[in-house]
Amino acid sequence: MGLPITIHAFPDPVTVRFLDVVIASTDRALELREAGHEPVLYIPFDDIYFVHLEKTQTRTHCPFKGDASYWRITGQGEAANDAMWAYEEPKAEVAQIAGHGAFDPRKVTFEGVKARQVLS
Repeated sequence: MGLPITIHAFPDPVTVRFLDVVIASTDRALELREAGHEPVLYIPFDDIYFVHLEKTQTRTHCPFKGDASYWRITGQGEAANDAMWAYEEPKAEVAQIAGHGAFDPRKVTFEGVKARQVLS
């Protein structure tokens, strides 16, 4: 049985906001689809504004992707814990997502017509 994950370039620009603060903006997002889960956009670290992020102690493990680290987002006097995650050293089968972060759609908003369709 093959890996239940596919990764493709996302065709449209995406902007991620926390309240009114732009946290990330890219036209180089990757869309990861995993069996049994909603699609997730992974944004290159170069297109994420880390000035609004602080790494937390939270870690999780996925048998397909590896170990994830998490970040807290701050802006406009508010914060959202563990709102971004990344597989900094992902398994070889999903090496494309190294150097990319994903955002919890319950804690941020996504702008971009296709992004709203994927993450709704």
